[in-house]
This record gives sequence, C-alpha cells and structure tokens, in this order.
Amino acid sequence: MTQVNHFASGLSRHPLASHAVGETAGAVMEQLDGDDPDLVVCFASPHFVGAFDDLVPALRELLNPRVLIGATAVSVIGNAEEVEEAPAFSLLAGSLPDAHLTPVTLDVQDTPDGPAIVGWPEIDETPPTLMLLAEPFSFPADAFLRRLDEDRPGLRVIGGVASAAMRPGGNRIVADGDVRAQGAVGVFLDGVDVRPVVSQGCRPIGQPFVVTAAHRNFIQELGGRQALERLRELADGLDEQDRALVQSGLHLGVVVDEHRTKFERGDFLIRNLVGADRETGALAVGDQIAVGQTVQFQVRDAGAADEDLRSLLAGAEASAALVFTCNGRGRHLFGTPDHDAGVVAELLGPIPAAGAFCAGEIGPIGGRNFLHGFTASLALFS
Repeated sequence: MTQVNHFASGLSRHPLASHAVGETAGAVMEQLDGDDPDLVVCFASPHFVGAFDDLVPALRELLNPRVLIGATAVSVIGNAEEVEEAPAFSLLAGSLPDAHLTPVTLDVQDTPDGPAIVGWPEIDETPPTLMLLAEPFSFPADAFLRRLDEDRPGLRVIGGVASAAMRPGGNRIVADGDVRAQGAVGVFLDGVDVRPVVSQGCRPIGQPFVVTAAHRNFIQELGGRQALERLRELADGLDEQDRALVQSGLHLGVVVDEHRTKFERGDFLIRNLVGADRETGALAVGDQIAVGQTVQFQVRDAGAADEDLRSLLAGAEASAALVFTCNGRGRHLFGTPDHDAGVVAELLGPIPAAGAFCAGEIGPIGGRNFLHGFTASLALFS
C-alpha cells in the first residue's frame, strides 16, 4: 500500500545560527506532526558560513533525517519569500515513506590519466532523479553533466551551484554530517515523484536557422550566409523595444532535440552571445556549436522571464518545491522582491518551498542535463 508523502518548510531571518536553526526546525516539526523527516534540504546565507560546523549537527539532532544536504548561497528562498543579501536560513523537509534515498559526495581527484570525479555510489540501477549541489571553484559541474548524459542516459539532475562567496574556500556544502568547502553533494531519489521545471526566461525572435559553418564556439554561417549578416537583417526588422533588448544582451537558443519538426518553448538550450568578428562575420557563443545544429536568436527581459515561468507552471500541481534561481534574477531582473517564489506560490498554492539564488542552475532540457545561467530550475514534488 502506497503511503502519502508529507512535506514541511521553514524560514528564519534571525542573524544568530542557533536561533535560525531552532526556528526553522521547530516550524518543520510542527508541520510534520511528530514524524521524522526522511529528507532535509537546507540553504544558508553567507552570514552562516562560519557557523556551518555547529549548525549542521544541531539540525541533525533536532530533525533526525535519513539524508541531509545543503549549501550556502548569496540569497535564500523560503515559501513565497526571497531574502536577498540578508541573513536567512531555510529548509524543506519531507517524510517520504516509500522513497529510497542514496546520498552522494563527489570530489575531483588527480590520477595518472588526468582529473577524475570520485565518490559515485555503488548502485545496481540508476534512480530517476539526482538532486545535486556543487561548489563552483572545485567541481566541474558542466563537464560532469555531459559525462553523466553519456554514462547514465535518462537520469534527471536538478540543483544548483553554491553562491555564498566569489572566491575558493568561501562556500559550504553539506551531506549528512560532512561539511565541505569543495566538491559536490547530492541525493538520489527513487520512489518519489519529482517533476523538473526549467525556466530559462527567454523568448525567441526571428526564425530558426541551421548552422552551416562553425568552428568551436564560433558560428560562421547561418543558413548559408554570414552569421553576423543574418543578425543585422533580423535587427533591422525588429520594433524599437526588441531592438533595445538585442543591444542590451542577445542570446542564442540551441535546439536540443533535432528530431522535432517545430521548435517551441522548452526545446532550446539558451547560451550567451559573447562577441562578433566584423571581418569574418562570425558570432562567438558561450558554448561549442556544431554544423547542422538548429539555432534561433533569443532575448531576455523581466517580461519574458515572467511569461516563461508562468507558462511552464500553468496547470501544474505539487505538494512541495525546491527552487534554484539565478543570482542575476530577483530584484536585479524584476525590480520587485519575491518574483520566482511568488509565482510558484501563486500558481501552485501555499505549498512548502525552499531554495537558493545560485551561481549556476542545473536542470534537464530535451532529455539532457545542463548547467544554466539566468534560469529558474525547480523540482516539484508530488
């Protein structure tokens, strides 16, 4: 007989770690009505980095979870609130009676054949979902995800990159009682329904083109003509508003699944356009592009980001959510507080939720896992 999952969340703005842990743990215990949580995911602002070695044991003692993972971030999310650049501690806890949880701790180790990622658990069958939290200066999340798609096709990875500090050694991640300043931590989730939602916040402009000449991250031709010529032609036909968006920051959507005959929202992997060579007419992209791939120019602003997230969440249902949003979103993008967390609460109801502003968001697009920027990557629990 399938048992019902039960979720709870807590958010504290108290600047003292002991008070923040007590406040959030108390809220969770009250919501779970005495049940010990099987999974706890916690997020702490930079103000708590120095207290993490004390904070984690206290949280484990109070809640006694089977698996605890967490990370520090420049800003954290709790329920419908986004606490930006201020003291805050949040957590999501789940009582998951039928779930099988496998914690993961990963490191990069030098070997005679070059750097290798070690710590992968011995599992007979790969669970459907991996929740992953990475430290940005010591763990190659992008390369790891590419390798994972080759070795473990079908595995969905959702998570984010710690953002509490912009220097090595300044971030913290945690797996159970192990507080770390490097590597990555996570948990395999099996027996619990998790739906990924990845909102890249862009909208396409113009029409799709096939890349007909390219070298590494330079697109030389689109549809048989110079790439820069295609872009100029597009810009000439735009209205004043879209032309301003192109000038302030243009992006490129790369189709992930080329078997589709029509490309819509969610079919593109968004990458930055980082430059142009006026002599050769080539465009430089923040990723390697191959001949034969289909691409389309994209623009991003607050309106497009709001529309994209709302479209992806329309009609969705969830009992709880983890939200990994970019540290370039929030007030920086929308001009008002609590945007992403507020949209989740508005469209899914007042469900338990927690999350972080990340230095890179992890989530699947077109059946493959990617490291994103300026994205909101959500894990919706049923």
